Amino acid sequence: MRIATYNVNGVNGRLDVLLRWLEEAEPAVVCLQELKAPDSKFPVKAIEAAGYGAVWHGQKSWNGVAILAKDAVPLLTRRGLPGQDDDLHSRYIEAIVDGIVIGCLYLPNGNPYPGPKFAYKLRWIERLTAYARELLDLEVPTVLAGDYNIIPTDLDVYKPERWVNDALFRTEVRDAYRQLIDQGWTDALRHLFPDERIYTFWDYFRNAYGRNAGLRLDHSLLRSNLADRLSDVGVDKHVRGWDHTSDHAPTWIELSDKPHIRRKRNGLLAR
Repeated sequence: MRIATYNVNGVNGRLDVLLRWLEEAEPAVVCLQELKAPDSKFPVKAIEAAGYGAVWHGQKSWNGVAILAKDAVPLLTRRGLPGQDDDLHSRYIEAIVDGIVIGCLYLPNGNPYPGPKFAYKLRWIERLTAYARELLDLEVPTVLAGDYNIIPTDLDVYKPERWVNDALFRTEVRDAYRQLIDQGWTDALRHLFPDERIYTFWDYFRNAYGRNAGLRLDHSLLRSNLADRLSDVGVDKHVRGWDHTSDHAPTWIELSDKPHIRRKRNGLLAR
């Protein structure tokens, strides 16, 4: 079962890119972020024509998240992250697909630092951490996938010294990410490739993609007992090179039906 996460950076403006990738990769589940479209403008007919059912939580011009399932309709369990009733940002959606709880999230960017946007980001992470604990208590297979807007370590950024005071890389943010992991979650990519320099985002400016000056912002966290089924992880880096594409590349995990026998890895292939 392949579960992908993809910040599409405008689902209608880049629909041709999304549909091309869906046809090529055929993931079983897709978590989308930055739809930048209200609920009424989500391209459900085109998605269904591609063979995917969908649930979504949109917002005009900004944010927006969705979960797609191949040849099925995800069972919606939550729209919006609990913990702040007046938060109107569309940043979290959750559904059950094939017995697995899929949480799709788009964590706030938080820039500029310092300021109210950074404070909002920290509050949002606190809410996510509290809710993630509730999900762990359910003792069901769970994946929290999306654009976390967090660079976890120096290994996840091309020049760490340039990002020290960026909201993506601030010490407070990285500490909060570690606290989330320590609850009992597994960072899927780092579980299989602990020492590889791997990116999922390349800015549009200064030929970042051509220079491979990237960041790792898109993460899939697995409930620890689900990590035993993790058989592969990949970044479809080539999609970032397509015309009119997002500044993120699709990132995916592969889960086997049974616990997987771990083999030594020689390195990640950017597919």
